[in-house]
Amino acid sequence: MNIIVTDSPEQAFRKAADMIACEVLYNPHPVLGLATGRTMESIYRLLVKQYEASDLDFAATTSFNLDEYVGLSATDPNSYRYYMQEHLFEHVNMSTSQIHVPNGIAADLDLECARYEAAIEKAGGIGLQLLGIGETGHIGFNEPPSAFNSRTRVVHLDEITRRQNSGMFGNDPTRVPEHALTMGVGTILEARKLLLVAVGKGKAAIVDDALNGPLNENVSATAIRLHQDCTVILDNAAASIWKNNRPNGFNAIL
Repeated sequence: MNIIVTDSPEQAFRKAADMIACEVLYNPHPVLGLATGRTMESIYRLLVKQYEASDLDFAATTSFNLDEYVGLSATDPNSYRYYMQEHLFEHVNMSTSQIHVPNGIAADLDLECARYEAAIEKAGGIGLQLLGIGETGHIGFNEPPSAFNSRTRVVHLDEITRRQNSGMFGNDPTRVPEHALTMGVGTILEARKLLLVAVGKGKAAIVDDALNGPLNENVSATAIRLHQDCTVILDNAAASIWKNNRPNGFNAIL
């Protein structure tokens, strides 16, 4: 595992965007696993700037998003499909046929999950998977406990997660859907590269749990330590507790 600690959130976003850009530039058929959240907005903004400067071409890129709320259509402003359209898809030359987000209003959600897994496999697997980390230690919506071999499925969202995500719902956690579709931990671990980005003091404790705590299905982010090609990018605030507890064996660029 490579851990990069930057002096500022902006530097962390830039390093993450550059890593994704390299995947798009140098892989003839890039397949990106994408995530949502405020951290990702800054990364996508930088990628759009590179595209507008003619430094990136997304025409050959296929994408798969980690998750989607159950009950929200692609046109709902609170859906992750809408979020991705607003922050990335409508600004770059990705074909609609190559964009994949779980369908939160599918008539048969279990069938939709199986279809999503099949689509990832048909695309040749995910080359680079972008990740954030939630307050419960989840990657995707893999709430505690989530088996490390779990696949794309319907999950019940923790109250902590619904509170954390309530900003898009008028700061009312009760308006946040109770269920979501998410790639499983096992699905995520099959990506050839993982890239987890976290910034801010509010993430420091859970980042330390993920990187220093025991491998634990109650903190699904600990599973990234099982991956052979994982990069974690943190700013100083998010890394503050981890740096004090850092064990030997981590390849860190401070």
